[in-house]
Amino acid sequence: MLLAGLMMPSMNSKPMLWLLFVLQAVCAAFFLGDGIADLFGEVEGPESGYSDQFEYIIAIVLLISVIVTGLQLGNVLKRQRRLEDQLKIASGAFADLLDEHFVRWGLTPSEREVALLAIKGYSIAEMSNLRQTREGTIKTQCNAIYRKAGVSGRPQLLSYFIEELMADGLPNS
Repeated sequence: MLLAGLMMPSMNSKPMLWLLFVLQAVCAAFFLGDGIADLFGEVEGPESGYSDQFEYIIAIVLLISVIVTGLQLGNVLKRQRRLEDQLKIASGAFADLLDEHFVRWGLTPSEREVALLAIKGYSIAEMSNLRQTREGTIKTQCNAIYRKAGVSGRPQLLSYFIEELMADGLPNS
C-alpha cells in the first residue's frame, strides 16, 4: 500500500524524491562501510545474524526507492515531453496568428519582416543593420505597420498579440 502511494504522481513530489535520495544515500553508505569492513577483515561476532537481517532490510529499502525513483523520473520525462510539445504547438500557433494578421492588414513582405523584428524586440538601429537599410526607412515601415494594424506603437502591437494568445489559451494535452 505504501509503495503504491509512493508510485502515484503527486502534485508536490519534490519532498518524496529528496527523501528517496537520502534513503538511497544512507543505504549506499551502509553497504560501502560494510564492504570496507569486510575488505579489512573485520571479524563478525555472534551478532552477525542481526547484521545480515539488517542488510536484507536495507537492500529491500534501497530496491524499493530505486524503483520508485525510476518511476518518478519516467513521469518527469513524460511531463517534459508533453510541455515541449505544447511549446511547439504554441510557437506554431503564434507564428500562424502573426501571419494571419499580417495578411489581413495587407502588410508588404518588407513590412512583415520589420513587424516581426519589432515584435521580437529589436531596436530601429538593429532592424536597420539586419535589413541593411536606413533607419528612416525602418521608421517609415513601422509607422505604416502601426497604421495598418490600428495601433499607436510597438507596445500596443505586441499587446495585441499577447491578448490574442491569452484569449485562445494554450493547449492542455
